[in-house]
Amino acid sequence: MTGIPSLEDLALERGQRVLVRADFNVPLRDGVIQDDLRIRSAVPTIEWLQDRGAALVLCSHLGRPKTERDPGSSNGRSEDKARGAVDRTHRASQQARGPSLVAFSLAPVARRLGEVLGCKVSLSPDVVGPEAEAMAGALGPGDVMLLENLRFHPGEKDCDPAFVRQLTALGDAYVNDAFGAAHRAHASVVGPPRTLPSAAGRLLLREVDVLSKVRSSAERPFVVVLGGAKVSDKIGVIEALLKHCDTLLVGGAMAFTFLVAKGYRVGASLVEPDYVDGCKELLKSGKICLPTDVVVANEIAEYASTEMVPTMAMPESMKGLDIGPETAEAYAAEIKSAATVLWNGPMGVFEVSPFASGTRHVAEAVAAARGFTVVGGGDSAAAMRQFGLADRVDHVSTGGGASLEYLELGDLPGLKALREGKRA
Repeated sequence: MTGIPSLEDLALERGQRVLVRADFNVPLRDGVIQDDLRIRSAVPTIEWLQDRGAALVLCSHLGRPKTERDPGSSNGRSEDKARGAVDRTHRASQQARGPSLVAFSLAPVARRLGEVLGCKVSLSPDVVGPEAEAMAGALGPGDVMLLENLRFHPGEKDCDPAFVRQLTALGDAYVNDAFGAAHRAHASVVGPPRTLPSAAGRLLLREVDVLSKVRSSAERPFVVVLGGAKVSDKIGVIEALLKHCDTLLVGGAMAFTFLVAKGYRVGASLVEPDYVDGCKELLKSGKICLPTDVVVANEIAEYASTEMVPTMAMPESMKGLDIGPETAEAYAAEIKSAATVLWNGPMGVFEVSPFASGTRHVAEAVAAARGFTVVGGGDSAAAMRQFGLADRVDHVSTGGGASLEYLELGDLPGLKALREGKRA
């Protein structure tokens, strides 16, 4: 995609502050980061800016914390109109922050990022406001600070103009390197480019470059592997990819809605009845391959008793939780013959060992493929890392939902904001 400004388009002077929207939405367990891929992926952009003497104000969301605004209220913007009210509200929120919000603090991210960069990364206790402004104003060339979780402030998701003004006051320029959030029209994504000289970071441009080529000019044969729980989440991207790919291999629970569309009985497996007719239409393409055997069980548990059955003979009381070995071998053969492979979504409940085999088999096939391989973020990227295969893939996306939306639509709100935003 052309028209997106890069870092080189910024006319930076030493000591200028750059507001960087990063994607540090990392998995945490008891305050410990389980996978720091998104942190490490931001380093090239951060170091490029540091090398040019910029002072960095980083910002990111983490998870889906409940802010002080009642989710059942109609809007919540009225009390954010006055800047003083915003600051008082968030100072009170900081002081009264309970365990639920502490669990979403970016403090572990600041510590890990400092370790990776080899420098101190200060964490602002507030998202915006006087203390954040004072910390930003004290930054010198090459210094790095991180704002607290953007989603602690309701103005982020609401794209509230008052919040955008407070956020942009922290920087002289703006860089978006958060591909994983570029499909959200949130304040930190679409707001700053309206008033600050703006550019895309290294990670964001790499994601767009790879996915745009996959979407429009993939070398053939082009094989797509799609899994996950719900076909409703991916029906749009399936329609888009069927225009470009040669074969589309379906796994995960979403396969059962397709199987019902073919007239199969799928026992107690997850099915979306409202999408059966849509699946019937998609099957007319002749490009979609479905499982011929599945692993079934009565429950999702490490100790579950499993059976391997043909898809045409699934027990009424059991649910399909993984593709079977026959399907895994057939899918691996398709992947082996491909010049381009795109994989998004696991083949089963791979986090639980009795149902991990299908996903592992596909992951190994993608890792061994001779063609250009792209793993489209989310659970499939987690599977590659879990099986120790991530370094054997040409591109592992950091954006699950963003990857799918870009493949479907060819654009994202964050990209549009950069193209139409202020230039240096």
